[in-house]
Amino acid sequence: MTDWIDIAPLEDVPQRGARLVKTAFGCVAVFRTGDDDVFALDNACPHKAGPLAEGIVHGKSVTCPLHNWVISLETGEAQGDDEGRVASYPAKVLDGRILLDRAFLKAREAA
Repeated sequence: MTDWIDIAPLEDVPQRGARLVKTAFGCVAVFRTGDDDVFALDNACPHKAGPLAEGIVHGKSVTCPLHNWVISLETGEAQGDDEGRVASYPAKVLDGRILLDRAFLKAREAA
């Protein structure tokens, strides 16, 4: 059974936007698409550690604000000719609240 952490109301993250969320297990970038899908990734781009939460969300991707690397919100993989990956974490919306999987966040802290 998954143990979910309640992060915030969905409305706290703008459509096609992101917020940096501080948890007991570290900071995570939470993204919301135009279709209200929610994703969670490490905030540091695999290229030069650019702040992904400050990037541009388009479709199910985010473009890093430093060097325009495009990262999949679904997998954390760099797209196109770029190579690299950031950790992604299970996220969902339930009753208008954003939830993150506690077990994945704890594993992140131990890594």
